[in-house]
Amino acid sequence: MGESGFYNSETLPVEDLGGGLKRQMLGYDSNLMMVKVLFEKGAVGKEHNHPHRQVTYVDSGVFEVNLGGNIQALGKGDSFFASPDENHGVVCLEPGALIDVFSPAREDFLKE
Repeated sequence: MGESGFYNSETLPVEDLGGGLKRQMLGYDSNLMMVKVLFEKGAVGKEHNHPHRQVTYVDSGVFEVNLGGNIQALGKGDSFFASPDENHGVVCLEPGALIDVFSPAREDFLKE
């Protein structure tokens, strides 16, 4: 990745993060990154923050999202935007997947 092209999700590797979470890199360069995160019911994306802008789209499932202390349940088709350094996290209420887009790219995801 890191260059223009076509990527088939059926052949892209899926990384098991443990705790009912899996991550699949969908495309990135140094300025932009899109990642699919698969959640089992009850899995937690622990509350955290980072200097990247993040927009997240609920591809499937239902998630309790904590965004800067405001909590809301989001389902398929919903989204949220986290500003740089804003605390955010999710709890999966029904199995599903989130599509995260970061700007700039999360270099820490590439080193893990």
